[in-house]
Amino acid sequence: MEETLKAVLPKVLPADMAFRVIPHSGKNDLEASVPKKLRAWTNPNARFIVVRDNDGGNCRELKTRLANMCSENGHPGTLVRIVCQELESWFLGDLRAVEAGGLGRNLARLQGKGLFRNPDRVEDAKGKLKELAPRYLPRSGARAIGPHMSVDKNTSQSFHAFISGVQKVATQMGQV
Repeated sequence: MEETLKAVLPKVLPADMAFRVIPHSGKNDLEASVPKKLRAWTNPNARFIVVRDNDGGNCRELKTRLANMCSENGHPGTLVRIVCQELESWFLGDLRAVEAGGLGRNLARLQGKGLFRNPDRVEDAKGKLKELAPRYLPRSGARAIGPHMSVDKNTSQSFHAFISGVQKVATQMGQV
């Protein structure tokens, strides 16, 4: 996720807007450390966005739980976005980027077909991506794919929810 966010956020945020990606070692680490990190952050102008894979859970319940966690720790305006089902769903939503990243051939032509029209419904997106791009490994694959991702042509609805949320936060910060 870290590598993808580092590649995608500069495409969405104003050039002069700084951001920091704080990686976590899985969902348990994220949920254990977010409260501590939010309480420790002292910059009143900072805004937070928490992004987490759904991994087959209930999106609404997960989002509500994370939003409540942020509120309880002093940051009620934190944007929480859930990747349905997992980061690789975003990659399946932009097969042109997977191809451009050198991880597969003739993938872009599949974008409008079957499950690639709605990759958030693919239960094992990582497995499906590995099937299409056998050389895919999470960190190096994200590094290869992220720079080629389109912020407006991805077929993943959760990707678009993330992008529009980030744009909204950026716009709000411009008004502060």
